[in-house]
Amino acid sequence: MAQIIDGKALAEKVRGEISEEVAKLKKKKIIPGLAVVLVGKNPASQVYVRNKVATCEKVGMKSFHYELPEKSSEKKLLELIAKLNRDKKVHGILVQLPLPKQIRSDTVIMAIDPAKDVDGLHPYNLGRLAVGLPTFVPCTPAGMMRMLEEIGYDCSGKEAVVIGRSNIVGKPIALLLLAKNATVSLCHSKTQDLASKVHQADILVAAVGVPKLVKGDWIKPGAVVLDVGINRNEEGKLVGDVDFDSVKESAGYITPVPGGVGPMTITMLLWNTLQAARNSIRK
Repeated sequence: MAQIIDGKALAEKVRGEISEEVAKLKKKKIIPGLAVVLVGKNPASQVYVRNKVATCEKVGMKSFHYELPEKSSEKKLLELIAKLNRDKKVHGILVQLPLPKQIRSDTVIMAIDPAKDVDGLHPYNLGRLAVGLPTFVPCTPAGMMRMLEEIGYDCSGKEAVVIGRSNIVGKPIALLLLAKNATVSLCHSKTQDLASKVHQADILVAAVGVPKLVKGDWIKPGAVVLDVGINRNEEGKLVGDVDFDSVKESAGYITPVPGGVGPMTITMLLWNTLQAARNSIRK
């Protein structure tokens, strides 16, 4: 029976560490500031943004919250980003995705100053991650690596399988595991015989957005299973990409949904904002 990796408890612990560091910066007259921009009224995005703003304030950071109408032009959003890039009180900028169809996400991400890109999605920061240089790491992968650290897991020489190849989760977590000397397979919708690939994994990251895709008999006994999926089933209940009840019988460690990787994502956003504020001192 797998041990549960409690993302909520770990997030609280890390936020405590962040609060202490924020207090030290305040003594130097610097308050880390995070600007969160929401375009439109997507209900899920509104919840995420509220959580980000509330959590930011809990650790003593300053939050700047901007809401633009659904029909806003790309030009208007880019003008706001340019203003935030210049604002010395803002150390991190996060534009909540997805954006309305008239706005190109790639263009918006490219417009954010890489020094304020606390989501870690600017090509400059993803490039630094790819070549192993210090950078802002995308928040969900950063949270998963902290979880592995917390359970004392040594990735060196282990087989890691990542399902999903997004720039937000799949590709960055593959690079991070590779940097820890794991042997990484990056799987996706065109991968053949996915079950046999997963069965080789000492570490499995499921980030594909298909409810309960991964079954218990796919899992190598003792594997660490990190479930990034957030899906609603027919009853409206949140479920992951992993069939939790069957997988927990074989796995060594597993993250639940909800209460697993999710809480760590917002926490690592704050961690990146803290780093951005520190970097601004060095500048």
